[in-house]
Amino acid sequence: MADNRRWWALVVIALAQLMVILDMTIVNIALPSAQIDLRMSDGNRQWVITAYTLAFGGLLLLGGRVADLAGRKLTFMIGLLGFAAASALGGAATGSGMLFGARALQGVFAALLAPSALSLLTTTFTDPKERGKAFGVFGAIVGAGAAIGLLAGGLLTQYLDWRWCLYVNVPIAFVAFAGAWVLLDSGGRHEDAHLDVPGALLGSAGMLSLVYGFSEAESRSWGDALVLGLLAAGVVLLGLFALWQTRARVPLLPVSVVRDRQRVGAFLTILFVTIGMFGVFLFLTYYFQRVLGYSPLKTGLAYLPITVGMITGSTQVAARLLNRVPPRTLIVPGLLLAAGALALVAQVGVEPAYASHVLPGMLMLGLGMGTAMMTCVSLATGGVAPRDSGAASATFNTAQQVGGSIGTALLNTIAASVTTRYATAHAGPGVDRRALASHAAVHGFNVATWWAMASLLLAALIAGVVVDARRVPVPEGHAKRVPEVAESAG
Repeated sequence: MADNRRWWALVVIALAQLMVILDMTIVNIALPSAQIDLRMSDGNRQWVITAYTLAFGGLLLLGGRVADLAGRKLTFMIGLLGFAAASALGGAATGSGMLFGARALQGVFAALLAPSALSLLTTTFTDPKERGKAFGVFGAIVGAGAAIGLLAGGLLTQYLDWRWCLYVNVPIAFVAFAGAWVLLDSGGRHEDAHLDVPGALLGSAGMLSLVYGFSEAESRSWGDALVLGLLAAGVVLLGLFALWQTRARVPLLPVSVVRDRQRVGAFLTILFVTIGMFGVFLFLTYYFQRVLGYSPLKTGLAYLPITVGMITGSTQVAARLLNRVPPRTLIVPGLLLAAGALALVAQVGVEPAYASHVLPGMLMLGLGMGTAMMTCVSLATGGVAPRDSGAASATFNTAQQVGGSIGTALLNTIAASVTTRYATAHAGPGVDRRALASHAAVHGFNVATWWAMASLLLAALIAGVVVDARRVPVPEGHAKRVPEVAESAG
């Protein structure tokens, strides 16, 4: 593919990936307005986020195999059209059930779109120097997409309506579709690829059971029989999924993908990073709007430092050093910096503390996450055989989405439980109920944020112990062609 065409193809791929990542957080700022409009309960509101991330994460491995079977360009384009249709349905929702369903449908088509996008990126840029630049851009999109979604959500909610946080995907998807039609190569098909339906059912059911169990713990308590049963069933089903993958003729998760120590390290790191991060975005949104009284736009602007930090860490730190230093020397310090940021944010109170705690915390968080995320993306997809590139890409995205689903449900449950206990313990005659509610909410957010920090520290430990490569590997099957690509480019 000619140089100019290849870089324009990157624009198309990055635009689609931005839409997918952005949609995990763009509704966060709209959520308070949507909750009132559709009369959602506090216990059910988190399903606006988890319905999307759960369907997305649960079907990603299947989506990766569909991409291998049908061709990545075709799957990419179908994913774009389906995502646009689901977004329009969600924007027109007349009740919470319709919105939850539309968000789940978005997740289904995102599961087709995301692995195709990452596979196309991996096979389009094979020269190590160009690959570093391309993954720098892609890593910035992955890292900053969440924060950009929060900013866009603020603008759309305040000046139009919360429904436009979903409608906005329609024009973006059609622009990306037109670009894909013109610019992308077919991406190749693998005739020996098959769909592992039993594996998809076991994996999806296991993750749904876990997330539903975590979400029910807030209203029923951790010792409730249903909660314990759901969590146990989730573990059993995921165990059966792992066992089936060793016996399936063409498994969703090939052994070759998870046999590599570096990829396993990247997958586990991303899993625990997103467990910690997704809940924090939700808490900060409610802290800004409900406690500090920020408007949706001001809330979106308050997140801008994360975007700046993400882009800086991804393009100016990780992209420049990726081919020069061992990956863990980028991942571990990045995650430790991000964990320090959460420790700072976890100390906020009901009094405004943006300049003293939130602003420096966001800058640190963005810089650390941008550096670590971009390195993990490249590490997870490097050195994989072309026939398994869809599965490897899907596994990385699965770790991200499953982590987001579990993290949102788990941390929301922790925050809500702590808030209730605090409010009960401090209630009494003469106590200002409104002030108590604010103090209780902030205390719940703080405790959950400490747990999020612990998840990032665990991710840093995993990366430091498991990831031991001297350099990020080049995609298998492309190393011998690198001189030819470089020569033709020159």
